[in-house]
Amino acid sequence: HARRHTHTHVHNTHTNYDHVSLMVSLCFCIVICHPCSCSICTKKQNKHFIIPEKNFKLLKGEESITTYTFNTHYAKHTFCSICGVQSFYTPRSNPDGRGIAPHCLDPGTVTSIKVTNFDGQNWEQSMSMDSSITLRSK
Repeated sequence: HARRHTHTHVHNTHTNYDHVSLMVSLCFCIVICHPCSCSICTKKQNKHFIIPEKNFKLLKGEESITTYTFNTHYAKHTFCSICGVQSFYTPRSNPDGRGIAPHCLDPGTVTSIKVTNFDGQNWEQSMSMDSSITLRSK
C-alpha cells in the first residue's frame, strides 16, 4: 500500500477525560484504517490503524488501563477503567505494535482515512491474503 507522507513527524497528545494521555508519532497524516469483523471488534466498532511500538508512549493513566483478552489471548484489548474509552490496543496481527483509534487523536491530526476491511471472523485466512498488515508495526 502506498502512503503519502505529508509530515516528517507529528507528535499528538490525546486525553480521555483526563484519565489517560498518550503520544503517537506519525510520519503521515493519511492512515489505513482496519475495521475488523471479529466478534468483539464488531460489537465495539473497533476501527484502528497500526503503528510501531517505538512510536507510541503512554504519558499518563497506566493505573487506569484495564486489559481484556479472549480466544487466543494474543490481542490485548486495553481500555480506560474509569470512562471505558479504548484509544489503543495491541492487535493479534501486530504484537510488536499498537492499534490506534483515529477518532481519539487530537482534531486535525489525521487528515484522511483509507478504510481496508479485515475479516476477523476468518483471521488466519485474512492474514494469509494480506501479509502487509504485519509490516505496519515495523
